[in-house]
Amino acid sequence: MIELRNVTKTYRVGGEVIYALRNINLKIESGEFVAVMGPSGSGKSTLLNIMGCLDRPDSGEVYIDGMEISHLEEDQLTEIRRDKVGFVFQHFNLIPLLTALENVELPLIFKYRNRLSERERKERALRCLRMAELDERFANHYPNQLSGGQQQRVAIARALANNPPILLCDEPTGSLDSKTGERILKLLKKLNWEGKTVVVVTHDRSVAEHAHRTIYLRDGRIVKQ
Repeated sequence: MIELRNVTKTYRVGGEVIYALRNINLKIESGEFVAVMGPSGSGKSTLLNIMGCLDRPDSGEVYIDGMEISHLEEDQLTEIRRDKVGFVFQHFNLIPLLTALENVELPLIFKYRNRLSERERKERALRCLRMAELDERFANHYPNQLSGGQQQRVAIARALANNPPILLCDEPTGSLDSKTGERILKLLKKLNWEGKTVVVVTHDRSVAEHAHRTIYLRDGRIVKQ
């Protein structure tokens, strides 16, 4: 499902070259639940961004669902992000001027444009909210009217809108209390059980305990799996 071969990524800070990733070789099978851990600056977010076609490696190859993506044009990468990958972020990244339902509808508008009626879009968005175990009575609430856990459920519903096979989660429980975070993890496990490939970046060992496998990064290298 996801494979990285000899992937290296550097950044230039002043006159110094900083290695974010060094010769990463990694394969994540379809249906796996994988946690990525490591100290700050170890390369976790860079790894997630490259998996999600948000960034390109300096060298090496990246495969998503069997397709090598490292050298694709930007519009082709946009299509892969739209169809293959759902993103869940620590701080939710919801649009404050849109309701929960409208936030979930947004990916459907980008993908289907005029091919779905407004009614069909709303029905799909409501179905995604239900999949994220959010009561429909919150559909017309704005983000600032929702708790942190409810906002994260809206973010997960939005990630599910186009039914991607892959969910990439960057500290999805980092802004939540432990009880709410546990509920979000149970939801991610349920989605994984239903067939989604889930990758979670985390600092929290209790989060990683829910995964099938944990990958440890340090200084841009995989030091343990």
